[in-house]
Amino acid sequence: MTEPHAGLELGYARVSTTKQHLDRQIDALTKIGIPAERLYVDKRTGATVEREGLKKLLNYVRPGDTIVVYTLDRLGRNLREVLNLVHDLKERNVGVRSLADPMPIDTRAEGMGHIAYLLLALFAEMERVFTKERAAHARAVAQAQGRNIGRPMAHSKHQIEHAVMLRERGESLSQIVAKTGIPKSSLRRYLATEATK
Repeated sequence: MTEPHAGLELGYARVSTTKQHLDRQIDALTKIGIPAERLYVDKRTGATVEREGLKKLLNYVRPGDTIVVYTLDRLGRNLREVLNLVHDLKERNVGVRSLADPMPIDTRAEGMGHIAYLLLALFAEMERVFTKERAAHARAVAQAQGRNIGRPMAHSKHQIEHAVMLRERGESLSQIVAKTGIPKSSLRRYLATEATK
C-alpha cells in the first residue's frame, strides 16, 4: 500500500539559456532533502519558451505541498508572472519557498518569509501604478505640445488620402497598392480607420 500524497516539498529549477547550468540550483534543492524524483527542471533550448517541467510540476502538486526554488525568479519571466503564479498556488493551498533570495520567501510562514512575499507584491503593485502614471503624464505632455502619441504613420497623409480617393472610385486593393506603394495590410488598416471617421 502506498503512502497518501500530502505535505511534500517539490523542487523546481530553471535556466533560460542553453549556456547556463542547473547544477547550483539542483545542489541547493537536494541539500535540503528533496530527492531527485521530486525535482522538476526546465532548460530552454533554442527559441522555445515552453516550460514542460513547470507544467508537470503544476499538474502533480497537491494541496498542502510546497514548491521550493533556489530564487523566486525561477518561477517566471517577470515579477508580475511570478506573483500571479504564487497567488494561484496559494488559492490551491500550495506554498512557495525560495532558498537564496536576499530575503528568502516562504508563503506558508508567518514570520519574515511571509513579510518578504508581501513586500514583493507591494513593490510590484507600486511599480505597476507608477508605470501607468508615467505613461499618462507622457501622453498629457505630448498632447499639450501638439505631438501625436503612439507609433508614427509609415505613409504620408497625402498617400493615405490618395488611397481613400481611389477606393471611393471603386478601384481594387491591388490597383491601389500599385498606384500608392502602400502594402495591402497597411492599406486595409488605413481604409478601416478612415471609414470610422
